[in-house]
Amino acid sequence: MSWLQPVAAGLDDAAEPITFFFRDDDAGWEDAALLQLLDVFEECGAPIDLAAIPESLDISLADELSKRLERTAVRVHQHGRRHVNHQREGRRCEFGSDRSYVQQHTDIVAGKAKLLDLFATIDPIFTPPWNRCTEATAACLAELSFRVLSCDTTASVHAVPGLDEVPVSVDWFAKGPVGQIGLDDLGRVIAHRSTLGAPVGVMLHHGVTDASDLVAIGQFVTLLMGHPNANVVALMATLD
Repeated sequence: MSWLQPVAAGLDDAAEPITFFFRDDDAGWEDAALLQLLDVFEECGAPIDLAAIPESLDISLADELSKRLERTAVRVHQHGRRHVNHQREGRRCEFGSDRSYVQQHTDIVAGKAKLLDLFATIDPIFTPPWNRCTEATAACLAELSFRVLSCDTTASVHAVPGLDEVPVSVDWFAKGPVGQIGLDDLGRVIAHRSTLGAPVGVMLHHGVTDASDLVAIGQFVTLLMGHPNANVVALMATLD
C-alpha cells in the first residue's frame, strides 16, 4: 500500500476533513464487473454513485441494484440515454452541439422515465456520456428539476441557475489501466487533488476494472473510511 502514502500523509496534515465521492460510469454494461465493484464498496460500507445508461439497463440488473439500494449506500442517477455519439465531427458526445434543445430535452425525458420505471427512486443528477455537454443540455436539466450536472474538471462550466455542477477530479483510468500509469502516480494525483479545497470526485469505470484494480480500490476506500480527516459521501451530499 505504499502508493497510498501521499494520500495518507495529506489526510494526516489536513486542517479539516476532506470530502470524497465515487462515481462509477456506464451501469448497464458489463454487469458482472459492476457487481464485483459494488461488492468492494459494500464490504467497506462506503457510498458509491452509479451513472446508469437508461436504455442499456435490463430488469435483471435493475432488480439486483434495487436490492442494493435498500441495504447498501449505492445510489443511481442518469447517464445520458443510450450512450451513443451524435457528433459528426470532433470529440464524441451524446449531448453536443450537433443536437438541438428539443432533441436533447426529448432524450433526457425519455431516459429519466426509463430509470423511474426500473427504480423506486433515482437521484436528480445527470452525468453526460464522455463528460461533456452543451449549454442547452444544462438548460434542459434545470427545466426538468435536475439538481446536479456531473462532468469532469476539464468540462465547460455552464452556470445555469438552480443547477449545481459537481465534477469528478480524479480519473482512475486517465491513461488506461492502473497497471500502465502506475499506482504511485495515481496516489500522487489523489493527494494533490485533496489539497485544492473542493470535494474529490473519483471516476471509475467498472467495465475496464480488473482484479488488481479492485484490490487497489478496496485499499483506497478502506483508508478513507478509517481516517478521521476523510469524509466519504454520496454525490448529492456534497451539496450540504
